[in-house]
Amino acid sequence: MPRRSPLEGLLELLQLEALDRDLYLGKTPHGEGRLFGGLVAAQAVQAASATVERGDLHSLHAYFLRPGAHGVPIRFVVHRIRDGKTFTTRRVVAHQGGEAILGLESSFTLPEPGISHQDPAPAAEEPSLLPDWEVLRAQMLRQPGAMRPQPIEVRACDPDDPDGKPQAPEKRVWMRPVGTVPDDRRIHEALLVYASDRTLLSTASRPHGLPWGKRMVASLDHAMWLHRPARFDDWVLYASRSPVAHAARGLVFGAMYDSKGLRIASVAQEGLIRIPKK
Repeated sequence: MPRRSPLEGLLELLQLEALDRDLYLGKTPHGEGRLFGGLVAAQAVQAASATVERGDLHSLHAYFLRPGAHGVPIRFVVHRIRDGKTFTTRRVVAHQGGEAILGLESSFTLPEPGISHQDPAPAAEEPSLLPDWEVLRAQMLRQPGAMRPQPIEVRACDPDDPDGKPQAPEKRVWMRPVGTVPDDRRIHEALLVYASDRTLLSTASRPHGLPWGKRMVASLDHAMWLHRPARFDDWVLYASRSPVAHAARGLVFGAMYDSKGLRIASVAQEGLIRIPKK
């Protein structure tokens, strides 16, 4: 039996089991440390989407309440807040081991004609010319074997300084799924949510010379707005900037652009960034 690719494994995790009306069960992978918050948020969006008949996801606001654990299933309880003519609102609470680990509000809308403008996409080199995020991480940790197969490929335009030299709190990366994505808008939405939780807190760590191995980070809350129907089967440029950090909390804003320079999503996140005690 052929071994599943990382993307196939992620797509399987995004397929939730319906236990009852508005109650869903999601699997989690085996691993060490805390569960990736982007996965829990993406599964919560899938649970909300399963109760929505019309419209595309256009915004979400989530709080990461407790660290998730690997290898333990998650129950997603969906609350139907509103079903309007244009907008539909859902609230989702994710429970693991009897505790709430994530609370998410999401809104879906029908497309309509109207005003349209955007900031231009930042300049960036072609992804093929840039180093792979996992290669950089292994080099930074000085552990060649630390490279991890990923469902989402990341190419760094602005690598962190390996010696911990302070850098501007800005970052640009290219992202794309490693494999074929089903032609299902709900899957594309969930994958964008999953990817949006990557690289942000490293942006807020850069002015303090805290590369991999020299920081402890955790997402606290996460907001995302999708400006266009989600499509994530090609390179997406993810530009992030951290305007402020204080009291071990860093704030980061992100913008996602497709390969043609159209802004498809905006992101905001606050995270906990601590310096490990020796």
